[in-house]
Amino acid sequence: MQSGWREVTTRLPWRIFSAKLLIISSVVTVIGFSAICVNVMLDMRRGEEALARQTLENLATSIEADISRNIEIYDLSLKAVASNMLLPEINTASKPIRHLILFDHATTARHFGAIQVFDADGKLTIDASTLDPLPENRSEEDYFRVHRDDPGAGLFISRPMLFRGAYSIVLSRRISDTDGGFLGVVTGSIRFSYFHELFERLNLDPDDTITVLKRDRTIMMRRPFDLDIIGKNLGTQPSWKADNLKAGGAYAGQGPVDATPRLYVRSTGTGPLFVVAGKPLAAVFELWQKEAYRIGAVVLALILFMLASSLVLAREIGRRAEAERKLEEMATTDALTGLKNRRKFDQVIDVEWRRAMRQKASVALLMIDADHFKAYNDTFGHQAGDQVLVGIAICISDSVRRSGDCAARYGGEEFAVLLPNTSAAEAFNIAETIRGKVRGWSDDQTTSTVSCGIASFVPTTGTDWPILVAAADKALYAAKAGGRNQSVVASLPKLSLVA
Repeated sequence: MQSGWREVTTRLPWRIFSAKLLIISSVVTVIGFSAICVNVMLDMRRGEEALARQTLENLATSIEADISRNIEIYDLSLKAVASNMLLPEINTASKPIRHLILFDHATTARHFGAIQVFDADGKLTIDASTLDPLPENRSEEDYFRVHRDDPGAGLFISRPMLFRGAYSIVLSRRISDTDGGFLGVVTGSIRFSYFHELFERLNLDPDDTITVLKRDRTIMMRRPFDLDIIGKNLGTQPSWKADNLKAGGAYAGQGPVDATPRLYVRSTGTGPLFVVAGKPLAAVFELWQKEAYRIGAVVLALILFMLASSLVLAREIGRRAEAERKLEEMATTDALTGLKNRRKFDQVIDVEWRRAMRQKASVALLMIDADHFKAYNDTFGHQAGDQVLVGIAICISDSVRRSGDCAARYGGEEFAVLLPNTSAAEAFNIAETIRGKVRGWSDDQTTSTVSCGIASFVPTTGTDWPILVAAADKALYAAKAGGRNQSVVASLPKLSLVA
């Protein structure tokens, strides 16, 4: 029976601990599971961004390749015209023959403007579209002044302008004599209709952007088309730096043109123009966001279920632990006096005896018995006798206050008080205090007295606590034999009794 009781009392703290451990483990599991899910979702997000970046990079590269190829083809025509202008027969040939010589191999397309030749004063001298061009002077245009002042300018692409009745970009080359002298400029144009048609062939969302820029970051063309933006130089904007978007790089955030956050990717080509493709971040992460919401909702539901289940289980464990605690209290407490019962006392004295043996410390025991209790009980009844026992228990509880002390109802009208780390003299003083309180508890001193037997040992190997109980019990019998209402200390090994 005693071993079974010890198992119950030992299991009780573990039940309380297991409830806390369950909650802690559930929280740790939720945190770990959430961290894994967040990491997976971030990986998915990075994957979506990488896919969008690759798509935009391919788009920008293909557009730039198309533009660069057409510019290169058109530039070959300009070079041919500039070279043929140095032929001696050009000045003496008739206009039809001159046109045939200059423009026979010139590239023609509906989006390319007619090639024109201007002399050193900026006057139009030859026009591929007519034998008799109208008077025209372009000496004030940027492309004319650039070639006039810089012999090494090569192919020059102007900023977007209204040229010959259509919005275009003008391509031009310098005509130089054999000594490098300036003879004039040959020009051609690419109309905006070329870019419109090129962009219309692409499968783009309404908010996707395609921007064509010169190397000096002048916007040559943009989709969606806006004349207020065309020709704008991004180098003049302090809020936008060239390092934000290097060749072949990507940038996520608000761009230099509008406030819509986008993923921008720049082409990697080395031509005179480069392309930046942009897609709104909301569109890039739209599918990911829907998936994140779906997975997040499922994970949140699982987390709430796990936490709720853990709390319910922890509460049930707590209730069971509390029930076991109450059962333990009921099983170890004397119902009448509120002191520990004999079973609990035997458990405590066994533990304290072994501890005192290890620490070589003294342990004292008081055996207390109500004087003339049987006669009082027979005379006044069991209810009055119970009141006497309760009064004695109160006096003992008031006198024994240390946490390690154990006061118990040993049986019937007999009480026991275990006092660890207490000498015989100290135990005697406590016994006298108890005896004095009991004596003063009632006016009828003949019935409200107790006798006390005291024993104090330092346990040694090979001894057991029943020796202590037997010694205190003998001292108690000596106190009763000596007239009751007194305390007697047992002294070992001869158990001589000292009153």
